[in-house]
Amino acid sequence: MSSSSDRSFGRPVVRAAGGVVWRRRSGEVEVLVVHRPAPRDDWSLPKGKLEDGERHRDAALREVHEETGMRCTLGDRLTDITYDTPRGEDKRVRRWAMTVDHDDGFTPNR
Repeated sequence: MSSSSDRSFGRPVVRAAGGVVWRRRSGEVEVLVVHRPAPRDDWSLPKGKLEDGERHRDAALREVHEETGMRCTLGDRLTDITYDTPRGEDKRVRRWAMTVDHDDGFTPNR
């Protein structure tokens, strides 16, 4: 079994990681969210599945960079979130607070 998927009570488990990227600007806290256009047309915090053998913290930094172009520093680990996917999998997402070190720019892809 891979580190990104195993089984929980007979159901597949999807392991994911990401971040809550934030900054203080003009006395207010801003949080980065990702817009996914059609067909989903939703907004979410950046996250993604772990690759085989990848640690959660490494996946979180990689996924945030892939989805936003931001190179970040990990802050505090936040509360894990678990939910059922539409395919009946048990998805477990581990997130960290993150601050931006460098903006590499971002080009949307599929």
